[in-house]
Amino acid sequence: MAFPVEKVFIIGGTGFIGYHAALAFLGKGISVSSASMPDVRLDRSFPKGIRIVSDQFDVFTAEEKEIAGLLSGYDTLVYAVGPDDREPPDGPAYPFFYNKLVYQCVKVMNGARTAGVQRVVILNSYFSWFDRQPEFHGRLSNDHPYIRARVEQAQACIAAGAAGIMEVMILELPYIFGVMPGRIPIWKAVFLDRFTNMPLVLFPGGGTVAIHVKGVAEAIVASAINGVHGARYPIGDTNLKYCEIFRMMYAAIGVRKKIMALPPAIARFSGFFTGVVFALSRHRSGLNIGKILGSVLTKNLYLSEETIQWVRHELGFESLGYPKSPSAEDGIREAAQACFNEKNYP
Repeated sequence: MAFPVEKVFIIGGTGFIGYHAALAFLGKGISVSSASMPDVRLDRSFPKGIRIVSDQFDVFTAEEKEIAGLLSGYDTLVYAVGPDDREPPDGPAYPFFYNKLVYQCVKVMNGARTAGVQRVVILNSYFSWFDRQPEFHGRLSNDHPYIRARVEQAQACIAAGAAGIMEVMILELPYIFGVMPGRIPIWKAVFLDRFTNMPLVLFPGGGTVAIHVKGVAEAIVASAINGVHGARYPIGDTNLKYCEIFRMMYAAIGVRKKIMALPPAIARFSGFFTGVVFALSRHRSGLNIGKILGSVLTKNLYLSEETIQWVRHELGFESLGYPKSPSAEDGIREAAQACFNEKNYP
């Protein structure tokens, strides 16, 4: 039975995904509030319909009582913050990601429950989904601190809720493309910049499921309304090889560059060598660099069409009037063009 969402608070509503989720809720006539982190500055393009209750709120330092006061009067919470897997921790990786993704998130869940929030949507990672699949069978969470923390985040947040009291749904998100006003897409640093001065792109030959950010926003709204407590929904739209993503990005900005997939054996060797170098340098990361290169990016982290359609059915996309959202390919082109909208690509 659909939940009558009326007032939503988005922690992370001024970020990339949260911004689009806010627009999607507003499109359904639902009131939306958010709080901006102290280091986030909003320009004139930010929608006036999104009520910013504080521009100095840091969820990671706030006390549970403060959080409960902030969320009082809201029936639904979307939790859309957390460190990126590439964020370098200041210290050992696992304690850093556990604190940010598990401990702090459960603190918010406890505050939300005290405030009387009835529905919570947690944005998680698609690595959690693949960690449960037979191909990996827990190896991802065992090998990578970030993924371990994401798995534990989902478990802890579901346990913090209860059916009929505070219901918690988990969205497991893949590669997300698209744009928002005033921000440079992360893909500039993640994909494009590192190959700027190279004559060709060499990248492992695997692939990933991807989605346009507007599709994620629709999934968030649908989960808030139709999601089931304790459910974990893998979100995705289109399966693409990494090399295909590069080709679409470069084509979108008018750059000709040769793109080649690394053979699996070379990718594994490169991963092993890179892992040794990082270990010697004491570099810390949420993902084990050596194992990501050699045993993850060489795989196809795809969702079957049956799984994609099952999620759409379970979350009632059709009943909400959500036809096929913009494609992942559209989002890739938009993101690439936004990366270099003020200067020519070198």
